[in-house]
Amino acid sequence: MRAVHRATAELRRGTPVLLASAAPLVLLAAETAGARGLHELAALAEGQAMLLLAPTRAASLLHRPVEQAAAAVALRLPPRLLEGAALLSLADPTLEQLLGEMPETMVASPAEAPAALVLAKLARLLPALLAAPARADAQRDAARLGLLSVDSADVLAYPATMATTLRRVAEAAVPLEGAEDARIIAFRAPDAGIEHLAILVGRPEQAATPLVRVHSECFTGDLLGSLRCDCGAQLRGAIQRMAQEGAGALLYLAQEGRGIGLVNKLRAYTLQDRGLDTLDANRALGWGADERNFLIAATMLDQLGLKRVRLLTNNPDKLAALAACGVEVVGRERHVIAPNGVNDQYLATKARRFGHLLG
Repeated sequence: MRAVHRATAELRRGTPVLLASAAPLVLLAAETAGARGLHELAALAEGQAMLLLAPTRAASLLHRPVEQAAAAVALRLPPRLLEGAALLSLADPTLEQLLGEMPETMVASPAEAPAALVLAKLARLLPALLAAPARADAQRDAARLGLLSVDSADVLAYPATMATTLRRVAEAAVPLEGAEDARIIAFRAPDAGIEHLAILVGRPEQAATPLVRVHSECFTGDLLGSLRCDCGAQLRGAIQRMAQEGAGALLYLAQEGRGIGLVNKLRAYTLQDRGLDTLDANRALGWGADERNFLIAATMLDQLGLKRVRLLTNNPDKLAALAACGVEVVGRERHVIAPNGVNDQYLATKARRFGHLLG
């Protein structure tokens, strides 16, 4: 886990990493690529670099369909596009109008492309990377240049490993408005800096089937009161309902924007303002419609001793995901928030395209 965590930090700072496997790749995030990173990539590469993209992003760039079942699409770029500003425009559809004509040169995607895109997503970067086969002596030269090597199998295993190794690291009483008998418990995995929180109202561990909400963090909605979504109202409404029942647990997961992160959510907002709905905006960025990992919630519930729960949700996928992770969900409690005049289309998309039960 430590190597993967460090590799995400290297990609964020524009430094290449070596993805070790039977056919190792040198990777550099298109979003953060600069002159130094491009020079270091060239020093380790065997031949010209290609651009790895999610199929949805590649289709938008090429203005034609591509095989959506593929894990990644690889494009060969002309020299004029192998520099920072052009690479960022290739990665970011909000900047695509700055790019000009896009070449349509597709090449075979390397076997390690899925792990490469997972690594970019773990770094909360746009899933677009320069990749090149590594030279035979790349491992030695990477060490000489101070560049990190990470195993592709570890990258693919990271989401599940991080979720299943979460441990309680801190707890405190935090009286809340309308729920004075509240505690917050922080969970963190070894060698990973992201914390997930459990907000406990009363003593849910003593209830036969406590009320539980799995809530993904939303900086804009929860903290700022954004009208674009219903997250803030859902958060406060859930805590209020748990206080009325006398007990409940709200799991506050660090999975902003359905798992794409705050920066990418803001990019998705820009695309929504240009006419895309929430699902298509995420896909245009190269992410899935919903990238959240609900194994995190299942692990937290297990450590809290909450084996049988009533889930406060409108999302049937949460019910299925928790059940698949071994949580006994004995009932669903609806949690519908009325439209506010700004988020009407957002809520309609939830119902129509995500299957949320808002009726």
